[in-house]
Amino acid sequence: MAGRRDKVQSIRGSRIAIAIVIGVFFGCVFAFMFPHGFFSSNPPIQNRRIVKSNVQVFMIVLVDIGMSKHALILSYLLMAGTCESPERINMLKSDIASVSQKNAELEKRVRVLTEKLRLAEQGQDSAQKQVMVLGDQHKVGPFGTVKGLRTNPTVVPDESVNPRLAKMLEKVAVGKELIVALANSNVKSMLEVWFTNIKRVGVTNYLVVALDDQIVEYCKTNDVPVYKRDPDDGIDSVARTGGNHAVSGLKFRILREFLQLGYSVLLSDIDIVYLQNPFDHLYRDSDVESMTDGHNNMTAYGYNDVFDEPAMGWARYAHTMRIWVYNSGFFYIRPTIPSIELLDRVADRLSRQPNSWDQAVFNEELFFPSHPGYDGLHAAKRTMDFYQFMNSKVLFKTVRKDAKLKKLKPVIVHVNYHPDKLPRMKAVVEFYVNGKQNALDAYPDGSDW
Repeated sequence: MAGRRDKVQSIRGSRIAIAIVIGVFFGCVFAFMFPHGFFSSNPPIQNRRIVKSNVQVFMIVLVDIGMSKHALILSYLLMAGTCESPERINMLKSDIASVSQKNAELEKRVRVLTEKLRLAEQGQDSAQKQVMVLGDQHKVGPFGTVKGLRTNPTVVPDESVNPRLAKMLEKVAVGKELIVALANSNVKSMLEVWFTNIKRVGVTNYLVVALDDQIVEYCKTNDVPVYKRDPDDGIDSVARTGGNHAVSGLKFRILREFLQLGYSVLLSDIDIVYLQNPFDHLYRDSDVESMTDGHNNMTAYGYNDVFDEPAMGWARYAHTMRIWVYNSGFFYIRPTIPSIELLDRVADRLSRQPNSWDQAVFNEELFFPSHPGYDGLHAAKRTMDFYQFMNSKVLFKTVRKDAKLKKLKPVIVHVNYHPDKLPRMKAVVEFYVNGKQNALDAYPDGSDW
């Protein structure tokens, strides 16, 4: 340790000696070049600028060779002493002290920012990362007035993603939002019921994404806005021959472009009857606003489910939280980063897990929290009113049997619980549109198989 200390002192002494020699050397050079000094009674302005520039360059050189702060100041003063007055030297000393203080403050800020970056890279400071993205931190208000951020900002539209689709959406969308449905020739009959009732309730901002040429011609014949994507082997093979679930899974890949273009989408399956304009009943405060497969307040909005394990004795009861899944066949999704991340996650898993059900994957990615080995999705979500956005279990098991509930007119009815979709869709139209009170009576609560 003593030898090391002597070596450090020797190196420091050598640097100071070098600084003194360099200062004396430049003092002699400047004395020769400027015999009357830098600040004579009538100094040329140009000379002052040259000297000042030379001094600054000299200081930079000394910094670059790694001289200590004390050696740097000494060299500067030695050189300045050959051509500056005492008042000027005092002023320079003051400037150096001021610069040193500012430098210390900057170093402190660099340390703070470096620490923040380190924490962000380790994923251990999500709140600080969010502050860095969304803005400055805020003080907490009085008790009962604090509310967290619910509505994420929308992305910047990027028309280069799909210029052809961008031009079409400019014509079709209203207020940067529209209904979108995917369809192939297998669902042509249901598609007719679907768009007929959309037109009847006065909705104009809707679009059918045709998965084959027959649907393109069918929509054009019936004056229905239609769009067919450019050829894509990965999508087209499923689109031509796929059943309901296979085709349903394609929407997560296709919807991405709509969101990138800056449009909010009300994604709709074809087995839905529209009875009111759905855009009049949305909150638009979340990334995803979805109808539920739940059939009452508990199943639709969540409840505390107590699990009983008698073998645990005193601790036999364990509380769990349950909620019935969101329906991936009818949801409103805003063009935000979490929304697009959701689509990417679901599309990626479906491509790697071909036997997965898109609705199950959709809910898992939307609800599962972060845990070791998995980063959860930070998306805001809202459950739609299950009496307004009604699934067919609610209608056939509960509503049609209740005199008061039968008088309510839902916004849509989704025939998602029953395989005999087309006849039940027509029965819904007869009951709610044409007023035929017994139109629903012939159908069982569930299915025959």
